[in-house]
Amino acid sequence: MRLEGKSAIVTGSGRGIGRAVAIKYAQEGANVLVNYTKNPDTANATAEEIEKLGRKAVVVKADVSKKIDCENMVKVALKEFGKIDILVNNAGISKPAMLWKMTEEQWDEVIDIHLKGAFLCTQAVADHMRERNYGKIINVISTAGIYGTVGQINYASAKAGLIGFTKSASRELGKSGVNVNAVEIGVIETEMTETIRSEPKLREIYLSRIQLGRFGKVEDVVPVFVFLGSDEANWITGQVIGVDGGYVG
Repeated sequence: MRLEGKSAIVTGSGRGIGRAVAIKYAQEGANVLVNYTKNPDTANATAEEIEKLGRKAVVVKADVSKKIDCENMVKVALKEFGKIDILVNNAGISKPAMLWKMTEEQWDEVIDIHLKGAFLCTQAVADHMRERNYGKIINVISTAGIYGTVGQINYASAKAGLIGFTKSASRELGKSGVNVNAVEIGVIETEMTETIRSEPKLREIYLSRIQLGRFGKVEDVVPVFVFLGSDEANWITGQVIGVDGGYVG
């Protein structure tokens, strides 16, 4: 198993891609901290799947936009697992609106969860990883952060910001043996993309941009998270790896 003996934090892992990554990490031998903000039932269900695989799971409610919550989450992981090898900054929300209609609150909430949240979680694990001279940090971005998108300028801006964050953090942490990379994800069949996939006009537009001609499944995405979290990726850092079916903006 490629992650045998590793311990990971996966934010927003009660559902969608985060859940799939957390379970796949357990299948590959890792203990996992499952994070949620609003729905304990889905988080507990993820943890149950991890424990069925013979791995240790701990569930922590934490708002990643709050420093104290991020620090507490790291403390719990260290108490339960003794170390943190991998951090996946996956937590995210969507608050769509056109630029001229978007409220300040819609802007702030999305930026705070996606961009500030990644900063706070990374900051919270940085000292531990630097002391051990080892760590894998994986940030989740989107095609929106590269190509832009209509009606989600807050989301696209946050994801674009994460590219700069990834490249800067990799420079700051590299000499301490910490790898920082990003996974750029296309339209995956999850709850967040339901409107895109079900509304005929949007469906047609997005499918026309995907070279492989179909929306992705979570199973298409999780292997790259395993690779980047493993020792096979020890000499890869500061990179944005696209898993998007050949999306063209």
